[in-house]
Amino acid sequence: MITVNKIAKVSSSLATQRLALINHPIYDDINTLRELQIFMEHHVYAVWDFMSLLKSLQQRLTGSAIPWLPSKNKTAARLINEIVLGEESDETADGRFSSHFELYLSSMNDCGANVAVIRDFLNLIRQGTSVEAALTQTKAPPSVQVFLGNTFATIESKETIRIASAFTFGREDLLPSIFEKIVNQLNSKNHGKLDNFRYYLNRHIELDADHHGPMAEQMMASLCGESTSNWHLAELAAKDALQARLCLWDGMHQQIQDARSGRQLLKLQT
Repeated sequence: MITVNKIAKVSSSLATQRLALINHPIYDDINTLRELQIFMEHHVYAVWDFMSLLKSLQQRLTGSAIPWLPSKNKTAARLINEIVLGEESDETADGRFSSHFELYLSSMNDCGANVAVIRDFLNLIRQGTSVEAALTQTKAPPSVQVFLGNTFATIESKETIRIASAFTFGREDLLPSIFEKIVNQLNSKNHGKLDNFRYYLNRHIELDADHHGPMAEQMMASLCGESTSNWHLAELAAKDALQARLCLWDGMHQQIQDARSGRQLLKLQT
């Protein structure tokens, strides 16, 4: 019960930032397919970095080294492995298997979003380029650079509680129900181009709300225990993660506003 109260206390301390994200004006921005494309071209980095946090935790909490040694935290190992199974190799609508990130990329292709930048970024990472340098070379939006900068500073800290907190409390449950309605409306107007994206959202919501969210909280409880200092570190890391995500949301909002202003100016000129 004490640990449950500590999780509730951390969640309560994040209420202002979470509300700022859930009620962000970005959702009022998305009225056309092009505006959704801009959203996805930014948000895809959040889907990718979520996997980077997850795999970092898997390396730290499970027996992934060779020679193999059993995990010291059996609860955390079980929970993180189960989350990896769903996120890295989920079942698709047609019965195949795919990571959620690859499903997201496929959804971007379907709706005409630009995938060239994120693919160039991934190719540079495969060649051994650092995340920071790859972002610079591909001219990723500044808000994306800030967002991923925070994530990888967290990963490189090698502080398991800090990484786990960013994963647990800064996770992808921050897309409000209104976003799903927006996507459904745009899908109807665009002849089913967003069918795969709707599947991604539904699958994501189902897994996150019913399974992965509670599992991540159990993992935090097993890592922090009753240590006040551990929970304080978790709270600070969560706030940093949410602040970085707010920067990403602000960047999307600004780019959509800029694109809208450019279209309006073009209309006036013609």
